[in-house]
Amino acid sequence: MMKNLFWILLLGNVILFAVMQNGGFGWDQQGGQAQPELNSEMIRLMPAVPQSAPTKTVPAPAPVLASSAPIAVMPAQVPAALAQPAAKVEAHAAAKPNTQVCMEWGDFSGLDLKRATAVLSGLQLADKLSQRKVERDAGYWVYIPPLLNRAAINRKIAELKARGIKEYFVVQTPGPTLNAISLGVFKTRDSAQNFLDYLRGKRVRSAKVGEHASKFKATVFMLNRVDAATEAKLTAMQKDFAGSELSKVSCALTK
Repeated sequence: MMKNLFWILLLGNVILFAVMQNGGFGWDQQGGQAQPELNSEMIRLMPAVPQSAPTKTVPAPAPVLASSAPIAVMPAQVPAALAQPAAKVEAHAAAKPNTQVCMEWGDFSGLDLKRATAVLSGLQLADKLSQRKVERDAGYWVYIPPLLNRAAINRKIAELKARGIKEYFVVQTPGPTLNAISLGVFKTRDSAQNFLDYLRGKRVRSAKVGEHASKFKATVFMLNRVDAATEAKLTAMQKDFAGSELSKVSCALTK
């Protein structure tokens, strides 16, 4: 029995070896497995993908390159309307019309009134210049102390006229100033001192400044709508008149 089984197995191995040598059981001659034939009835086409809006491709950020060289920064573009040369800007500012103002300059009396009238006439302001009278409380006066009698008064008046002083007033009111000669009354001590200095230049030595509580009439100049150049000249002139005030006022007051 065992002997028969041995021969059966040996015969099976021989047959298997022969079949393999002849490419049996569906293997191709190249030693590879034979591909089964495709069944055309089983082939199905996949449905086409609908065309949708194109997908935006986001570009990858550019790589940053490390560099020690400085990066040049381009200057920002300035609008043409703003890129005006400095000369044009200055010319535009200079082209603005002069602002006209109205002013008052006062108070004036005596010699200061004459001097102020003279300098203002040099400006040739025509109808832009007018004046008004005001009554003030006199604070100071320039005077020659009381004289003994009428003869002494007449001699002093003749002396004043010889030195060019033509404005004066002899006090005749009874009191401590009787027979004094008033040469001018002023609102401030500075104005009075200024006039006294003028008299000193005329060699009038006996005059002095004193307090004087009384009323006196003065003149205020009104300047209607003067330009900037005239305003600058008036400002410079005012410095030569101690105690005077130059100020801007409403033009309704200068008409």
